[in-house]
Amino acid sequence: MADDLTLHGYHFSVYMRAARMALALKGAAWAEVEVNPFDEAGRAGLMALNPFGRVPVLAHGSFTLYETAAITGYVDRAFDGPPLMPEGARGAARATQVIGIVDAYAYVPLVRQVFSHAVFRPAEGHQGSAEVVAEGLRVAPRPLAALEAIAAEGMVLTGPLSRADCHLVPMIDAFTRAEAGAEMLGRFPALSDWWARMREHPVVKASDPGLPG
Repeated sequence: MADDLTLHGYHFSVYMRAARMALALKGAAWAEVEVNPFDEAGRAGLMALNPFGRVPVLAHGSFTLYETAAITGYVDRAFDGPPLMPEGARGAARATQVIGIVDAYAYVPLVRQVFSHAVFRPAEGHQGSAEVVAEGLRVAPRPLAALEAIAAEGMVLTGPLSRADCHLVPMIDAFTRAEAGAEMLGRFPALSDWWARMREHPVVKASDPGLPG
């Protein structure tokens, strides 16, 4: 029941979207509590749930969990519905690898630099930094090339949505909302084909947080 399952997070967070997608794919019912980690009061309340002050946080009854990869893994195991990891050691390893690449190498250039400064900050009425966008575009090809190789290999990012897709979709969606990001993704054919399929998926559409304003 939604009363037993609550997702605490910031509506526009790409990590909140990843958790939301995993829950939707499993057919779970959940409630959401909005917490803005960039707001002093919101961050103070968040610290009671996560000592690192980041979103999302999942509460399932008395069980509280933070870190998005842990949340999507828990959701996959705790709820009925289609499995969110490929069968077999190699496919599961590739899915885990995608999640690791997204967290360690893709998030900052794709989201914090390109999307935040070229798209999100202007939508909020603030000026973004062209220098930060340029730095993100300089760094982005490396993680995109790594993800391209995995997508072209065909073990993951090719069939039913997995945890790998849940983590990658929000990053690529954000990145391609910037004109330069969309142009860059076009240089990676396997990833471009994957995104063309993903963007039409009902769960992807329903999880879209939109933009401020």
